Amino acid sequence: MISDKLNPTPAPQPENEKKSNSKKPLIIIAAICVAIILLAAGWMVYSSQKALQQVQNEKEQMQLDYEQQQLTQDAEALDREFAVFENSRQLIMDDSVKRDLTEKYENARLQVEALQAELKNQKNKSAAEIAKLKNEIETLRALLRHYVEEINRLNKENEELRNENAQIKEQNTKLNNKVVATSRENEQLSKRMTLAEKLNVTGVTLTPLNKKGKAEKKVQKAAQLMVTFTIPQNNSTPVGEKTIYLRIVSPSGQLLSGGGTFSFEGGSVECSAKKTIEYAGEEIGGVTIYWDVNTALTAGDYTVELFADNYRLISRSFNLK
Repeated sequence: MISDKLNPTPAPQPENEKKSNSKKPLIIIAAICVAIILLAAGWMVYSSQKALQQVQNEKEQMQLDYEQQQLTQDAEALDREFAVFENSRQLIMDDSVKRDLTEKYENARLQVEALQAELKNQKNKSAAEIAKLKNEIETLRALLRHYVEEINRLNKENEELRNENAQIKEQNTKLNNKVVATSRENEQLSKRMTLAEKLNVTGVTLTPLNKKGKAEKKVQKAAQLMVTFTIPQNNSTPVGEKTIYLRIVSPSGQLLSGGGTFSFEGGSVECSAKKTIEYAGEEIGGVTIYWDVNTALTAGDYTVELFADNYRLISRSFNLK
């Protein structure tokens, strides 16, 4: 009895408390499982978002790379167009305009090349950098358009100037042709007037004479050769004293000399004989000039020439037996 009092028997637990104590481990386990599931789900969501972000970034980089390639091609195309218009630039007469246009374009092109090189060395491109490159290329394109417009404008002005110059040149050519034609007409008129002033001679004859002054049939026996002619009336010929020079050339081409020399066309010419007459504008008939034979003569064709006032008045050929 005493032992029972010293070790009293524990009072039995209520049934509800027993059930509660048995559920605690299960709750803890469930909570842990839920936490694990939530953590796993969160990790999966995070991983998925990260993967999606990476894919999106790669997609954006691919798009930026593509845009950079397109912009590079645009810049190269602009350079080719600029090179084509460089040939047209040669037609521009204003050097200051050429220099200004070229400097502006070259500066813009260098900026584009610098941006292209910078982007080429970067692994990841930014949209801002691509946008900057795009703006620079747009600036380059605008400069090229301005360049082309200036070239077209200046070429149009040059074309107008060329047309004006061509018209002026054509007018000058016509004027020069007219001047030349007038000059020729005046020259011809002057020649006609000069020729009109020339002393005329007609009825020229060549006759061998013997020692008695009679006509000789055989030229080998002639003591003189007589040239006769008529000077007709010519109101255009200046009146006054006229010296007429005679030249007789033998069949062998030798001049029958003895009359001295006279001036003709700036030179000195030998003559066979000469005669001075007074010309009053009226006809003078039966004018004679004699040449005294001083060398052996042969039969054949003799040429008679008459000169006066720096003109060759006439040239005739005579056959002497």
